Amino acid sequence: MSIRFTTKARRGAVALTVAVGLALGVAGCGGGDDDKKPQSSASASKERGSNPSAQEGQAEEVLAELKGEDGLLLTIESAARDAGGFVTISGTIKNDGSEATRVPIETRGDETEIIRHGESLGGATLVDSASKKRYYVLRDTDGRPLTTTDMPKIKPGASVPVFMQFPAPPTDASEVTFQLPTFASGTIQISG
Repeated sequence: MSIRFTTKARRGAVALTVAVGLALGVAGCGGGDDDKKPQSSASASKERGSNPSAQEGQAEEVLAELKGEDGLLLTIESAARDAGGFVTISGTIKNDGSEATRVPIETRGDETEIIRHGESLGGATLVDSASKKRYYVLRDTDGRPLTTTDMPKIKPGASVPVFMQFPAPPTDASEVTFQLPTFASGTIQISG
């Protein structure tokens, strides 16, 4: 087998892996069932006095609002179980502070494989207390976390959409605790 053939085969395998990863990411960002009412809500904006925005008045489902450092507020809008065996968490990170800020670097976690790939939400976990299991963010074959990466500096009052994908807990585990370093923890309901 020639070196040229081997190199082409490797490039093809890498291209296929990237394409599958992107397809899963796009599928994970797809729409959910907006007709369902949230099972529970932890509203930081009501309890902690954050400034309401025009987005909070919309009919978007809110599973939890988790307060972070420097006025950051993570709003989880969906936690959808997919047939492929994973759960996609979607939402926004809003800057409720008075100065532009970045999402803290600690949100990427402390695993060497994830740290190599820069800023991300790779430190997020789901905890199923009933089964006593913790689920970590999924990664592609190169070790990149399947989350939002390279987030910009967030201006006061601005929001950035975010997502994270996890292995799916058992189907009978619909309530899990979501954790992200530097943010408060919150209980969310998984749909699907």
